[in-house]
Amino acid sequence: MEAFYEFEKPIVLLEKKLADLRTLAKEEGMDFATEIQSLERKVHKLIEDTYANLSPWQLVQVSRHPNRPYTRDFVDALFTDFLEMYGDRTFSDDQAILGGTAMWDMGGTTGKVPVMIIGHQKGRTTKQKMERNFGMAKPEGYRKAMRLMELASRTQMPIVTLIDTPGAYPGLEAEERGQAQAIAESIRMMFGLKVPVLAIVIGEGGSGGALAVGIADKVLMMEYSTYSVISPESCASILWNNSALAERAAEKLKMNPKSLLALGIIDGIIQEPAGGAQRDWNATFESVRKTITKQFNPLLKSPVKASGTQKLLEDRYDKFRRMGESAVTSANAESRAN
Repeated sequence: MEAFYEFEKPIVLLEKKLADLRTLAKEEGMDFATEIQSLERKVHKLIEDTYANLSPWQLVQVSRHPNRPYTRDFVDALFTDFLEMYGDRTFSDDQAILGGTAMWDMGGTTGKVPVMIIGHQKGRTTKQKMERNFGMAKPEGYRKAMRLMELASRTQMPIVTLIDTPGAYPGLEAEERGQAQAIAESIRMMFGLKVPVLAIVIGEGGSGGALAVGIADKVLMMEYSTYSVISPESCASILWNNSALAERAAEKLKMNPKSLLALGIIDGIIQEPAGGAQRDWNATFESVRKTITKQFNPLLKSPVKASGTQKLLEDRYDKFRRMGESAVTSANAESRAN
């Protein structure tokens, strides 16, 4: 691992010890098979125990891990013939939003179908991070997304969105160009899209910046991702006037996939390899591929005639109207019991 958080340090140290032992065995021609196997078991057990007991703040850290695959990595691994599209036709091209057409292999006799891909894109090097604005889109980014959504809806092309952003860009120039309006318009448009829409939170899903491309027929989350109305840092700044209390805010926000699934906010959780997606990209891609096949393919096979389209829109609307019903029902029952 090139980068790691403090809670991952014991794992990294044990892995280094294992790597050193393997190197010594190779260089000296000695048989350390028993010792190596023992260390491998310890590493595996430590990873399992660590990630099974993540605190809310540690989960936030994992969702932001710099070694996690980003949107373009998923596109290259899961789709073919990706053709990127640029610009909002109004102001400029926002590289924090990646979008374009690609082919998705449904398997069987159906074969490949065209889809529209839209997602937040972060950078890895300092230069890329600046160019991508750390995955925080400006109004032109969401207007580019809307342009591609409209094209997809008009051409009966299913849409896949990949969410990975701390939130929309909060700068003055973004507000001057209508950041709030762009987000609101994107949300409204997605409710009216006459094609199947799948949204996957692959890292951090923060605030309206995430929700702007998160209105979908199926909303899924990676096992170690987060999704919330606000980032922990911003929440702490508002509630306690101190962003340093982000860890405390993370505990209150219930940003984890299990809590959100129970509330009906999301439709499913995509399992990640032991230790998170950053540890094994190939296993992660395969897990996402299987989930898309299971969750999205049935929607793609639905009839596109008027009656089918109307049902799609009604189901999408009802899905978001029902969010949180189970929690409210439980709270009311508890209140009556007391």
